[in-house]
Amino acid sequence: MAEKQRILIVDDDSNIAELISLYLTKECYETLIVNDGEEALKVFGEFNPHLVLLDLMLPGIDGYQVCREIRTKSQTPVIMLSAKGEVFDKVLGLELGADDYMIKPFDSKELVARVKAVLRRYQTQASTALPQTDQQGNYVEYPDLIVNLTNYSVIYMGHSIEMPPKELELLYFLASSPNQVFTREQLLDHIWGYEYIGDTRTVDVHIKRLREKIKDHANWSLTTVWGIGYKFEVKR
Repeated sequence: MAEKQRILIVDDDSNIAELISLYLTKECYETLIVNDGEEALKVFGEFNPHLVLLDLMLPGIDGYQVCREIRTKSQTPVIMLSAKGEVFDKVLGLELGADDYMIKPFDSKELVARVKAVLRRYQTQASTALPQTDQQGNYVEYPDLIVNLTNYSVIYMGHSIEMPPKELELLYFLASSPNQVFTREQLLDHIWGYEYIGDTRTVDVHIKRLREKIKDHANWSLTTVWGIGYKFEVKR
């Protein structure tokens, strides 16, 4: 029998946490509930979750800090939960490394759909830690950069780069159409699709994170086309 996927639920509202656990248990996930950030960080390594549902407003260590701490040691996907719907809060959460952001109150079916979508994307990510020289499947290659969508790996300047699925998919999509300009709306629709209800700032956040990991090259760069969107510019 296949191992159940484990989901860590971090929320100081016991009623909401129990309800979320009930939804996910019905979908055959194994869940663990903790009510504060300190406990979440303590059990994270022991429970080894496949995904974390993380409330922002926690006593003591808040959700932002928990996400920041998780990202220092793991690429485990994180979905932030919050009653705050401000763009600033969404962007900050995404900048800290969250994979998705849901506003309370939310529909149970949408929550389950988001969990499944994020897990599905993450499961295809490469588990290889060393650079590969023999690339197979769907990949694009430029000087000092290989983006492989089949095994979700990025080799930059000869080194393997840790990258969440959505960042890699965005880089691959842009690099697959060199010098073509895409609007933020086009990128949001293609990469996040209908399963993600967000705004175009999401694209800006992911581009920013990509630029922190992949610096402009003499032969190519991630370029902003002001007033329109972005392109992967190849210099001829």
